[in-house]
Amino acid sequence: MARVALVTGGMGGLGEAVCIKLAALNYHVVTTYSPGNTKADEWLAGMKAQGFNFRAYPCDVADYESAKQCVAIIEKEVGPIDVLVNNAGITRDMTFKKMDKVNWDAVIHTNLDSVFNMTKPVCDGMTDRGWGRIINISSVNGQKGAFGQTNYSAAKAGMHGFTKALALEVARKGVTVNTISPGYIGTKMVMAIDKTVLDTKIIPQIPMARLGKPEEVAGLVAYLSSEEAAFLTGANIAINGGQHMQ
Repeated sequence: MARVALVTGGMGGLGEAVCIKLAALNYHVVTTYSPGNTKADEWLAGMKAQGFNFRAYPCDVADYESAKQCVAIIEKEVGPIDVLVNNAGITRDMTFKKMDKVNWDAVIHTNLDSVFNMTKPVCDGMTDRGWGRIINISSVNGQKGAFGQTNYSAAKAGMHGFTKALALEVARKGVTVNTISPGYIGTKMVMAIDKTVLDTKIIPQIPMARLGKPEEVAGLVAYLSSEEAAFLTGANIAINGGQHMQ
């Protein structure tokens, strides 16, 4: 029987590429979208026209009760969640001098608290069944920091601390927990950066001299979701074109 994969923030960009890749590997793919998103039906119809019968559910990943209720509905209507990809995220970039509590909280709640909110309702089921994959999408800027991103870098670094601790707790239960830290990927979020900044500040820092492709990260997610990745847990895998090496 096909496994169920839940990808948060799967409508567009990296999340969409992950949904498509997992569907191509015969996972039942479910995604979440912000309750205020009025284009969810349009996105689902577009995916269906391409042959992908995704399911999508409204969920405020920054709110624990919303996440808990969303997971309960998915498990009732689709089935137990075997693969969780914590992908949802936002940016609110500004120097620390200009940063206020509202923009700090928005990023921490959406990018870090969401990892707890979404993982908590599915983890026990995974351990009870003896199989599960939890994949947290962090960032190169959580590894090296970034000017104007104290909120984002802190949240993304915190994701991997969560990964390592939970990986230790569930390792003997057949559940793996890993982090992926992409560099600059050609998504709408990155392409919104001023082209001059991209061409003069960002791409020159990347030894491969290009942005990554969402499909390249999706391929890594697919591997971590597979049977072959059963011995890999607690890792932070960088996929950044050589921009930051550890």
